[in-house]
Amino acid sequence: MPFRDFKGVVGKLEISAALGLVLAAGDIALALDEHGVISDISISAEGMPDISGWIGRYWVDTVAIDSKPKVAEMLASHAASHAMAQPDRWRQVNHPGPEGNLPIHYRVVDLGEGQPRMAIGRDVRSLAALQQRLLQTQQSLERDYLKLRQTEARFRLLFDMLDDPLLIIDATSRRVVEANPASYKLFKAKPGSLPNRDLANLLDPDGRDALIAHLGATNATGESAGIMVSPSDSDYQIAMNAIPFRQDNSRMFIIRFVARDRSGTPPEVVSPMQDIIEHMPDAFVLTDAKMAIITANAAFVDLVHGVSQDSVIGQPLGTFIGRPGIDLELMRKQIDQHGQMRNATTIVHADDAIEEAIEVSGVRTESHGGHYGFAIRTVSRRVRDLPAAQRDTPRSVDQLTELVGRMPLKEIVRESTDLIERMCIEAALSYTSDNRASAAEILGLSRQSLYSKLHRHGLGNLIGRKDELDG
Repeated sequence: MPFRDFKGVVGKLEISAALGLVLAAGDIALALDEHGVISDISISAEGMPDISGWIGRYWVDTVAIDSKPKVAEMLASHAASHAMAQPDRWRQVNHPGPEGNLPIHYRVVDLGEGQPRMAIGRDVRSLAALQQRLLQTQQSLERDYLKLRQTEARFRLLFDMLDDPLLIIDATSRRVVEANPASYKLFKAKPGSLPNRDLANLLDPDGRDALIAHLGATNATGESAGIMVSPSDSDYQIAMNAIPFRQDNSRMFIIRFVARDRSGTPPEVVSPMQDIIEHMPDAFVLTDAKMAIITANAAFVDLVHGVSQDSVIGQPLGTFIGRPGIDLELMRKQIDQHGQMRNATTIVHADDAIEEAIEVSGVRTESHGGHYGFAIRTVSRRVRDLPAAQRDTPRSVDQLTELVGRMPLKEIVRESTDLIERMCIEAALSYTSDNRASAAEILGLSRQSLYSKLHRHGLGNLIGRKDELDG
């Protein structure tokens, strides 16, 4: 039960008793006069350094620079109050010393009228050391977490870059947890579709019992072992090696596959044709009947600024080559009609939106449902050397700009319009390999209108094979 007359009881205490009460509340007591000068010091805690030299100095001069505003605030707030007022809150003050800062928590109290003010302090060096250890532990955990993330990133990069198909599966459920890009190619699966699938469902059902028995034995012994399996809907045999490991108190497997031929012999030598195509300077790409990329050499990946060969496989060829809905369709029609196509001019779209002029030659094969093969090389933009027109029109942008100052702007604009129109007709003829019916179609012109423009631009000598327009 609280004292009813607490202030009266405290007010009757002698100075020695009041000082004892003050020291019971803290480890150090500083007697301060009205100017904030330390007139006396009393210490009750053990292990405190010798601070007798503070007597006669201003309290604010004994603290570190960052603590001076705190001392000034405590003295100012207390000077504005009356005797026996409510003490200010605890404030941490650092005193500089030969062994580092001495942290003290202070509160300023008044012992009554005519008595000095007291700054009661508590030594918090142990608390500061504990906070420092906590901070060091936190920084150490953050460094370990950063190393863990970096290790995980390196593992993910290595996991994705390996040419061998790799699966991480749960040893209990045999379900796929992780799969690298090579695994999707092996099992002909859509990206992201392998996780949570049962490993047994990815392989030939006839070998299901042998697979389950093999994984069970490997899980029991903890030793890696190999077995021959076959992917579903495939005639090829696969050497499968299961490597057990433990993660989060669970048993897991890393499954590694190595493709082999029907005799069980691993392919040690790449065919010379494949090796030549892979290292040839011109880009080469193989597509299926729907123009989706099946494989591409390194030159094609560099041409489209791709990240890797896996990043372009499965993508429509039209994503990288030609104007949408025009160029590839014309190429396909010409290849289907003649069996091949040579030096068709078009453009390539890189991932960074840079366009570059290219020449494409293609061929079609009917094996395995039909495939298209394209050889691609870059060319510089150029205008064909054509017979002179009836009037001497500019042949390039540089020649057009030379007309400035020699002709009125109205005439220059008309000349530039003619130049652009002629270049578009030339480009259309180049895209279609001089097939004028297709050129008129992509230009949005009638055949008669194309005849007229060819004649007007001095290209009339190119229409000798009228059967192509009428065919």
